[in-house]
Amino acid sequence: MKIPFLDLKKQYLSVKDEVSDAIGRVLDDSAYSGGPYVDAFEAEFAKYCGVKYSTGVSSGTDALHLAMRTLDIEAGDEVILPVNTFVATAWGVSYVNAKPVFVDCDPESWNIDHKAIESKITDKTKAIIGVHLYGQPFDADEVKKIARKYNLKFVEDCAQAVGALYKGRRVGSLSDVSCFSFYPGKNLGAYGEAGGLATDNAEYDKRIRSLRNHGSLVKYYHEELGFNMRMDGIHGAVLSIKLKYLDEWNEKRRSIAKSYRQGIKNPKLKMQRCPDFASSVYHLFVITTEDRDGLKSYLEAKGIYPGIHYPVPCHLQKAYAHLGYKKGDFPNAEHLSRSCLSLPMYPELTEEEVAFVIDALNRY
Repeated sequence: MKIPFLDLKKQYLSVKDEVSDAIGRVLDDSAYSGGPYVDAFEAEFAKYCGVKYSTGVSSGTDALHLAMRTLDIEAGDEVILPVNTFVATAWGVSYVNAKPVFVDCDPESWNIDHKAIESKITDKTKAIIGVHLYGQPFDADEVKKIARKYNLKFVEDCAQAVGALYKGRRVGSLSDVSCFSFYPGKNLGAYGEAGGLATDNAEYDKRIRSLRNHGSLVKYYHEELGFNMRMDGIHGAVLSIKLKYLDEWNEKRRSIAKSYRQGIKNPKLKMQRCPDFASSVYHLFVITTEDRDGLKSYLEAKGIYPGIHYPVPCHLQKAYAHLGYKKGDFPNAEHLSRSCLSLPMYPELTEEEVAFVIDALNRY
């Protein structure tokens, strides 16, 4: 038996006919860039998230960039964000020449440690970004409380958590602006690069729509320096099809995660703590062990292929050497980078495959 970390083809085959028909309609209508299929997805996605506005863009990274521009974050400003995240969270800050200010993660939930935020706030701080890591919502109310106390903007990075619930609300509806990735491997994935933003603020939505389209709301009239960050029509059509199945797919992920949690008994392995206030969508199911590389080799020898998210924390990336951080600054994130291993996790995993993974881990 061979069990890959991710198998996108199985999901494609389950919606192949619908997706093929949808793509065919886009081609027949020549609606390649933006257009009615993107418009339709934006409306559907806003309703799904429980917000007034949603805007499709060219990637999750671009969504983070546009969020910073929309909130008028600029050179000399500082933005606080978790160090335990994919580096694109920090790229959005850097792209507007602002300074990313990192905070460590909670040692149990692995999400942003809200207790560490206030000590990093200065008169240059303009915003806080929280990341719903691995599909697990962070404590948004605690972060929002700090943001409001200091008159800071609050942004959610929902790249890994589309459909997750925080106190009964969808992530993406908890902040001033939220950012999504529809990269193919995400829970809601396009067939190429795509992303989106969501907000209840009409002015923010208007500016996002302008910025993604060369700074223009009226063709050939450009109000500010903008970008070519539109979503393609094919991606909009595909995402509309897949959005119908997202809750079902997320429930299957939760079922697999429940099996992992109940079945894995090896005391050498630790799992992410899931607080009662949230319902994860398990974009990733991450465990930690002191012998990560040894466990990875052991599983691969049995035909199980895990992943690693992330081997180098943001503050130790060469691209951020100029910020002056060093090893030991964020011990929780650094420990995770050495010990984390992501198990196979996708809705199409069979009970037999899940049992095989659990048995292998318990025998390790």
